[in-house]
Amino acid sequence: MPKRIVILGAGFAGIQAAVELDRALGRSGEIEVTLVSDQNYFLFTPLLPQIASSNIDPRHIAQAIRDLRGARRFRFLRASVGRVDLDRREIYSRSGKADPLSAAPILYDYLIFAPGSRTDYFGIPGAQENTLDFKSLEDAVVLRERMLDICEHADHSTDATLRRKLLTFVVVGGGYTGIELVTEWHDLLFGYVAKRYRGISADDIRLIVLEAGADILRGVHPKLAEHSRHRLARKGIEVRTNTPATRCFPGGVEVTGDEIISAGIVVWTAGVRAHPLIESLPGQHDRIGRAVVNESLQLAGHPEVFIAGDSAAATSASDAPRVAPVAIDHGRIAALNIIHQMRNEPLESYRYISKGMLVSLGMNYAVVNIGGIRLSGYFAWLFWNVVHLYKLVGFKKQIQVGVDWILGAIFTRDAAIVRRPRNCPYCGDER
Repeated sequence: MPKRIVILGAGFAGIQAAVELDRALGRSGEIEVTLVSDQNYFLFTPLLPQIASSNIDPRHIAQAIRDLRGARRFRFLRASVGRVDLDRREIYSRSGKADPLSAAPILYDYLIFAPGSRTDYFGIPGAQENTLDFKSLEDAVVLRERMLDICEHADHSTDATLRRKLLTFVVVGGGYTGIELVTEWHDLLFGYVAKRYRGISADDIRLIVLEAGADILRGVHPKLAEHSRHRLARKGIEVRTNTPATRCFPGGVEVTGDEIISAGIVVWTAGVRAHPLIESLPGQHDRIGRAVVNESLQLAGHPEVFIAGDSAAATSASDAPRVAPVAIDHGRIAALNIIHQMRNEPLESYRYISKGMLVSLGMNYAVVNIGGIRLSGYFAWLFWNVVHLYKLVGFKKQIQVGVDWILGAIFTRDAAIVRRPRNCPYCGDER
């Protein structure tokens, strides 16, 4: 009877595990692989900031899993997992978020957890309720629509103070996501909005990054991080380090316990926690809820269970950053170790080896650190584009995004609001 392997999560780690298993054993009849996810697409998250800035179309970074699967033999199940019984090796899923737990569990012989992560608000009062999240495709689309809607209101406002407040945009978190998002915003606001909205001038727009730590872009070479900070300053983006958000409220954020910043939008990119499913697992967890696993990515007491991606704190590389290359390596190692375990072969160990860091700082500028080579400027930006285009899954998506970039360099960005923002304090609509 074939061994049943179940993968929970269709992000970078989950997809890589499914592809690796199919490559090794897909037609041998030794295994049956089921990939489970509550979304029917794989999302190329590194390009999310360009969705929020209207630089590329949202569907162009989402690849339907059944299209991605192609001729591969793994099964895909769109479902939301309710709980996992590790002792009985059973997974109880939901066919939809509103449905009750399914009566028929999914059975497995080997299991790979790769559900990704969620936003960590660090217990800051009002943060979850009064800031916008930025992890999903929907988050990026909502953020784009909210920003454009606020610009529409600011354009016809006769109150200069209100207009300045509306056009103040705050990003909490100075990591890769936060920095790439704020620079994309800069391109949209100064390259399009300030030129096309006659009631808005460049002087009305204010962009702020709040970072609780001493540095932005931790993990990037210090010289490149400092260079990036100077670049942002030249763009007029305020970067405030050692400035934690201490309270969030409708229309603004409090910092360092006493200063109030009024803003049209506050986006939270400050940190992540492990998925609730991971936090419910037995055994040791790290400070952000990730399951502590051995160097082979196995869960303690359950050698048939592997943890990959943002959910794993490997003892051999607990300081590895939570980025796509690490998740891909985790997925590959977990898949290979299942095969080794089936064949009674020695397991492989995960070792973190940095493949470099690439950070876009907006149109025509990036910083790159690969193999000891540090670059910044236009050619680094070209390299950033080439790498991300190459990493996109599927030739069709590569063409679509490439065309988006070409059109964006020739024509203005699309500012059409295709869905009315919900719960916007300035829209008069609380739907």
